[in-house]
Amino acid sequence: MTAAGPSSKRPPHIALEPLVRSSLILLLGLAALGGCDRQSEPAPQANVAAEGVQPEQFTGTLEISGRGTPMPKDAFTAPDGSEVTLEKFRGKAVLVNLWATWCGPCIKEMPALDALAKREEGRLKVLTISQDSKGKEVVAPWFEKNRFDKLEAYLDPENRLGLNYASGMLPTTVLYDAEGKEVWRVIGGMDWNGPRANTLLAETLGKDAKGAATPRRPFTPSG
Repeated sequence: MTAAGPSSKRPPHIALEPLVRSSLILLLGLAALGGCDRQSEPAPQANVAAEGVQPEQFTGTLEISGRGTPMPKDAFTAPDGSEVTLEKFRGKAVLVNLWATWCGPCIKEMPALDALAKREEGRLKVLTISQDSKGKEVVAPWFEKNRFDKLEAYLDPENRLGLNYASGMLPTTVLYDAEGKEVWRVIGGMDWNGPRANTLLAETLGKDAKGAATPRRPFTPSG
């Protein structure tokens, strides 16, 4: 069918197209506030929609149903190419962040995760583990471009950890205590420089290995 003649005589779907496009953009923007559906790779639209979203607008969901669950034993790839498991990092708190280069909210929260890793160095290990199916091919150039101070490129192209956590969304971030037990997880984006994240982390980072309270450094948001 041809859309010729005045707009009043055009087929209804032609007139509605601008409205549909606007609605899709709005929905993508709202989705960026939370996270990305793991089934959406590749999704360049999500990156575009997230450009105007600030980290403080993220509305990730806190879950504590898995509290006390041991670290999964699934292997993933370290920056040096070796196979490792989360067990290697036991001994201090570990924050596992599953992300992907095609996920807008994921890349938006990375600078704050880097700042957190630097701020809490010695008490917290932040592991950013990519779920990109193309692995190093797409992750290495992205890290080279962004040049973080503390974050490193860990890879899980087979989504072993993602399948274990079964959240269905990226980013998914899980906190483990020094004994390797899950404390909580956040499904969706989080402002890791914000007061909510600081409060969530305080319970674990404010205690030493023996469980005694230790003085906590003042929280200073970056930027």
